[in-house]
Amino acid sequence: MFKKLKFIIYTKPFIFFAYYLIRIYSLSFRLKVTNEAQWQTRLAQGKPILLCTWHQQFFSAIRHFKKYTHYHPGLMISQSKDGDLISGVARKSGWHTPRGSSSRGGKMAMDAMVCHLKEFGFGAHILDGPTGPIGKVKAGVIKMAHEVDALIIPFHVTADRAWFFNSWDHFMLPKPFSRVVITFGQCIEIKSDENQETFEQQRKQLETILLPKLI
Repeated sequence: MFKKLKFIIYTKPFIFFAYYLIRIYSLSFRLKVTNEAQWQTRLAQGKPILLCTWHQQFFSAIRHFKKYTHYHPGLMISQSKDGDLISGVARKSGWHTPRGSSSRGGKMAMDAMVCHLKEFGFGAHILDGPTGPIGKVKAGVIKMAHEVDALIIPFHVTADRAWFFNSWDHFMLPKPFSRVVITFGQCIEIKSDENQETFEQQRKQLETILLPKLI
């Protein structure tokens, strides 16, 4: 029975259902978005932008991020079965989804993501996905920023009422009709440097900025 259920979850009809369920569910949020205009201005000026957040908090932003379709956004997603579901929902939301992670297909997906950023100048990245550990910024975001001279824009999500799953990321699901706030941080410019010590300093800088935002 469980195997049959898992098979159904990863089918196209279920992905279609999940997409609309998320949109309808998210309509109940009393959503507020802050500090969005600052990075949109830089994007309009031709500066590549890479939005970043923790795996724990990305669900709350899915519906709002549908509004970014005209930017031709990109998001790297793992090749796991769960990634199939997330990728399907993301594509229906207008996002391009190179597939891969640090453990499987990572280089190919990273190359595809870099090409996408060079062409369209806009994307997002889950900093500690797809399997954690929680609160650990992986190196991929720094590499991408170096390759395309992108500004990193950290964002975090808060909700006044939410459920937290018993998963590696303590995944957050805001309760219906809760107050949800998406807050974009200040632009972070990551200068390319061959020095490995500098690279690690940049990774830790981003981690330090976002760690207090874990809920």
